[in-house]
Amino acid sequence: MEDLVIRDADVVDGSGGPSYRADVVVDGGRIVSIVKEAAAAGCQRPRAMREIDAEGLVLSPGFIDMHAHSDLALLRDPDHGAKAAQGVTLEVLGQDGLSYAPVDDRTLEEVRRAITGWNGYGDDVDFDWRTVGEYLDRLDRGIAVNAAYLVPQGTVRALVVGWEDREATPGELDRMRRLVAEGLEQGAVGLSSGLTYTPGMYARDAELTALCRVVASYGGYYCPHHRSYGAGALEAYAEMVALTREAGCALHLAHATMNFGVNEGRAPELLALLDRALDAGADITLDTYPYTPGCTTLAALLPSWAGEGGPEEVLARLADPATAERIRHDLEVTGSDGCHGVPVEWETVEISGVTDPGLAGVVGRTVREAAELVGETPWATARRLLLADRLGTTVLQHVGHEENVRAIMRHRTHTGGSDGILQGNKPHPRAYGTFPHYLGHYVRKSGVLTLEECVAHLTSRPAARLRLPDRGLVREGHRADLVLFDPRTVAAGADFVEPRRPPTGIPYVLVDGRFVIEDGRRTDALPGRSVRRTPL
Repeated sequence: MEDLVIRDADVVDGSGGPSYRADVVVDGGRIVSIVKEAAAAGCQRPRAMREIDAEGLVLSPGFIDMHAHSDLALLRDPDHGAKAAQGVTLEVLGQDGLSYAPVDDRTLEEVRRAITGWNGYGDDVDFDWRTVGEYLDRLDRGIAVNAAYLVPQGTVRALVVGWEDREATPGELDRMRRLVAEGLEQGAVGLSSGLTYTPGMYARDAELTALCRVVASYGGYYCPHHRSYGAGALEAYAEMVALTREAGCALHLAHATMNFGVNEGRAPELLALLDRALDAGADITLDTYPYTPGCTTLAALLPSWAGEGGPEEVLARLADPATAERIRHDLEVTGSDGCHGVPVEWETVEISGVTDPGLAGVVGRTVREAAELVGETPWATARRLLLADRLGTTVLQHVGHEENVRAIMRHRTHTGGSDGILQGNKPHPRAYGTFPHYLGHYVRKSGVLTLEECVAHLTSRPAARLRLPDRGLVREGHRADLVLFDPRTVAAGADFVEPRRPPTGIPYVLVDGRFVIEDGRRTDALPGRSVRRTPL
């Protein structure tokens, strides 16, 4: 007998086509048969060792999080209930140009310091890898959900060039090409950049194009957090389109938003730019999270020149009064490149997490509110936090626009990505709620997408970008990464008041045919593994 039959499910198969009622049989981690209601009439229904009555539930492929920051969370807590409970069965790590492979001892320490706000410092993680392949091997020891990895361009640059704002020498560029190629050969699915984060932002277009040519030769894709989501956002998007067209490389735009006051209502301009490129033959996809606030570290808002030399140099500049005043002027008057060219509005910057427990009193307040409590300027408060928390403070930026969010999620190349930072006292609820929020709010309540459209955005589209031939659809022979949810009740429990509250309406989640969520509760199964690049 087979392992499992899911009876009388309303199958939304990920193709975007209409749903149908069926019994779906799982065995050996794969879907072995699908018996539609019409085909089952008058014949014996399939039997299995276990049966699930799915009456009233939708069966869909598992959701693929195209932009995740679980690089250490999966190792620290392989149970990973934050994502498993949402129906996520695959995450893409190595985002925004900064992660933990490939590294040497020096670079590993620098990166750990630089993105403490994203992932924690990692005191509770054994960093027993240095290469991309070794990191993927580490994931293969057992995790709740599957994970793919992007080679982080900023980490590669830190390893070869350092944290200086200068062009790479020809020899350095050759070494960076080799490191990217090695990462792809070891299983990475592409290359990421964080072009408002140091040191990746120091790379000129010619350097990025050279690396993208390597990515293209392996059939991977380039995933940039590009140079601006504020002032000059359209130009920054156009830069990435042109760069990848020249390199012959597929492009996936990370958290493709149009933020800050300068971009209110301008999503149609972005979509028109992308449509022109697509119609001309470009290979472009994008992901978004279904919320208006963004999330990053407080240090990320600083101008790029302040980050040169790495985290310790940033702290030294902040400690120097004259240099700190230059930083303040760039932030508040000029509009720093770290803050997307827009003068910072401290009332929109909410402190969401600190690494020093002694600073927890400011969490949940904007920088302006925290400053008013102690009678100082917002910059004085921000500077004090950066120094005391050693750059580990995370923030929410309330700079998005609902009409832009809705317009972009309807685009023909859209996929879902949480950009979920799991660290912090009060994290962004997208880390715990993105996928049920799509289904509950933007499908059932708002009707922005139909259920069939939304499921395709979250399953088959990302699987196609990742070149995974046996995932993203409910099909015979495909891997049994599956979600059963109630379309009448599915919703994100997480919100900005209780950001870690679990979702509702998702009673079953299977990864490789094994239940990671059963009757709404996390099991002890760890069936997830690394998902490595499919060779050309």
